[in-house]
Amino acid sequence: MFSHVISDLDGTLLDSDAALAGAFIALGVPAEEITFGHVVAAECERLGISLDDYLDAYDESAAQPFAGVDDVIRQLTKSTWSICSNKNPRSGHAELARLQWDPLLVAFADSFQGPKSPEPILEKLSLPRSDVLFLGDTEHDRHCAQNAGLQFALAAWNPRASAQPGDLVLTTPQELLSALQL
Repeated sequence: MFSHVISDLDGTLLDSDAALAGAFIALGVPAEEITFGHVVAAECERLGISLDDYLDAYDESAAQPFAGVDDVIRQLTKSTWSICSNKNPRSGHAELARLQWDPLLVAFADSFQGPKSPEPILEKLSLPRSDVLFLGDTEHDRHCAQNAGLQFALAAWNPRASAQPGDLVLTTPQELLSALQL
């Protein structure tokens, strides 16, 4: 059992593929060239567009929670969850405000030197790492958890998520509540 969950945002709590891709497509990037799970600034650079143009084109109201996620988030106490995401803070904070989600700690792309890491959050938590679960949907999320010495929980409600040995596989958001000591 865990007392705190650090969660990725896009692809884990939010079904955001269409929203993320939509901004690139609006800027003329062919859909087949778009990939997911990266720092948005790096993806913009790879695709030859400016980050500011991308953020201006991004529809902060388009990404919606996966089915059941909002209900689960509303059952968590503030002290039991945090966000760790490669998302740009401008759109990330706007989405959290729109959804009225209020995690204890938030680490967006401006919190890291490179790809995301739960370390900025772990440094502020007074918890043993064995009490903290990292929830994500990608191989990168799995590596973030492993590199920090955290148990990785796969958000298997995302159809793109692929389980690996050692994952705690959550098939529904409701199963997160069972993993947490509330």
